[in-house]
Amino acid sequence: MTRRIEGLRAWSCGPLVVLLLVTAGCATTYEPARLEVPAGLRDVQSKRVDGVSVSVSILTDELARRHFGVEFREHDLQALWIGVHNASDRRLWFIRSVLDPDFYSAEEVALLVEGEVPKGSRAQLHQDFRDESIRSLLAPRTVTQGFVFLPRVEGGRYVDIRLHGDAYVESTGSSPDGPPPAVTGTAVAPRELRFEFALPLPDGDFDYERLDPDRTYAGRPLPDLSLDELRATLEQLPCCAADAGGRAEGDPLNVVLVGEAGLVLNALTRAGWSFTHRITLRSVRREIGAVVEGKPYAVAPVSSLYLFDRPQDLAMQRARRSISQRNHMRLWQAPFRHKGQPVWVGQISRDIGVKVTAQSPTLTTHVIDPEVDTTREYLLHSLIAQGFVDGFGFVKGSAAAARDQPRVNLTGDPYHGDGLRLVILLAPEPVPPDRIRSLRWEQSAAPVAEGQSEAARRNVQPIEAPADVDR
Repeated sequence: MTRRIEGLRAWSCGPLVVLLLVTAGCATTYEPARLEVPAGLRDVQSKRVDGVSVSVSILTDELARRHFGVEFREHDLQALWIGVHNASDRRLWFIRSVLDPDFYSAEEVALLVEGEVPKGSRAQLHQDFRDESIRSLLAPRTVTQGFVFLPRVEGGRYVDIRLHGDAYVESTGSSPDGPPPAVTGTAVAPRELRFEFALPLPDGDFDYERLDPDRTYAGRPLPDLSLDELRATLEQLPCCAADAGGRAEGDPLNVVLVGEAGLVLNALTRAGWSFTHRITLRSVRREIGAVVEGKPYAVAPVSSLYLFDRPQDLAMQRARRSISQRNHMRLWQAPFRHKGQPVWVGQISRDIGVKVTAQSPTLTTHVIDPEVDTTREYLLHSLIAQGFVDGFGFVKGSAAAARDQPRVNLTGDPYHGDGLRLVILLAPEPVPPDRIRSLRWEQSAAPVAEGQSEAARRNVQPIEAPADVDR
């Protein structure tokens, strides 16, 4: 009796022999069902720069199983397909380590999965993975495609493709695979071509899968505010997010992002933020297990808070070593725009622990770092470092509290801060730090200094003027 599973055929070998399936190779045959690429892929994204087009797609677990004939999920692997249409006269080099310094070589992947195929098929398995890998050299006037094998991530992945050109243009008769001509060719300045993608990886449980900005205020004309009007409107918003009953004592609303939804997701994923699961029975079980075992859960759910009479439209997080340590942010699309761009009002804080509470549907909640302004600055600095900030400023309206008289959120965590909201105008193209506009609104204090005592002054000493010396 046989049981066919996508690209694999499982054979029943008897109870004793089952113990030796991996080494004996009688449990499966190796029958990959190659996909037609890119036609057989899902959610292919493409970008073009100076005559060079790059397309990318991450294979789902199902598609990877069909195409390669082995399981990727069980080995925490993902396959990223890349297609490069190099219509230029330049030889280009693909730099894998920029994409992910922890990428897997073809031989590594084949060694990880070879236990799933018979011994007699393993040499072919290794050869197939070598053949399916994309080349590093992308010859001029060619279309090159293939896969890069990466550590598994959930929710979505920021993909940064860097192509470096040779410092010459090849002569027409040169071979794509041969060495560069020693004499022929025109010298040019080397240049890096950069292609950036934010690739979602839906599994049915992520909150972004339900995000539809066009429907949030469908049929309702939204005012388009000038910069001064935006500032005044933001200052009048509630200080804090509320619970479902409207009790506005939740975490402070301390960030504002201005930009299309796609730009927001791209900027945050590039800065290391990941998507979050919705609160479901499956995600709750997984979160409780992660808390008990002290393991990471990079896409753990974020509890719902309310603004504009609804829970957050989107939550993002920057996971750390365990589930108790992360930065997280909730975002709501506002009922107004600025220069035609959506405005997203948000709450950001750093989680530094976990506690049990009956106030959360997950029966647990995170303990936030009381210095909420530090986390707000973290967001600004990370987006500046990635070139996504066109301008920024601070407005009043959030929850101000001194360190010795803190406010508390809905689960009793104390916090303090200057009561300002960080406003970031996102840039669709990279902006160097010296070109970022300051909106020159309110002045934010240095957040680390806010919680320090007088004793900390010993860490800042004036430089003494040199004594007069007789000459």
